[in-house]
Amino acid sequence: MGDPKKQRKKYETPRFPWRIDILQAELKLLGQYGLRNKRELWRHKTMTSKLRGIARSILGMPEKEGEILRTQLLGRLDRLGILPDTAAIDDVLDLTIEGILERRLQSLVFQKQLARSIHQARQLITHGHIAINEKRVTSPSYLVLRNEEANISYAPNSPMANSDHPLHHTADIPRQNKPSSKSAKENTTRE
Repeated sequence: MGDPKKQRKKYETPRFPWRIDILQAELKLLGQYGLRNKRELWRHKTMTSKLRGIARSILGMPEKEGEILRTQLLGRLDRLGILPDTAAIDDVLDLTIEGILERRLQSLVFQKQLARSIHQARQLITHGHIAINEKRVTSPSYLVLRNEEANISYAPNSPMANSDHPLHHTADIPRQNKPSSKSAKENTTRE
């Protein structure tokens, strides 16, 4: 089993890390979900592939042996909100990385409009401004359970919880692009 204190890798790297299509797909997911580095992405990809591997092994088992494992796996994915409660074991084989990345706390904070961007959502979480059930969570990669999703809010002792905080006023106003310094100089020289 190994020493419980020893840290182990929780991810597998791609087989062909320098293929341009893999690099572009990873980079797109990093930007879309505000991930810090590719290790975070690889960890969720490994989780997805392990879940699909478990589903394949369950499909190969006899009906009676696989029934308990099937209900456990589907129950877990239902609690995480990755699959609906009416899902079958075949739906586990269709899992994608985006399904898991959507369940991260960082993604849900942005979807609930508690932050203006996915990157600001990560910052608010790591600084301790976000709570689930009044309990502070500081890990952006926390997979939120389905029954916890409605209880995501600002931490009670955070300055963000105050409705007069500037973040609440600026979230309603769409951001305008600032002119580049070159175009700003051109406008001042014309006048």
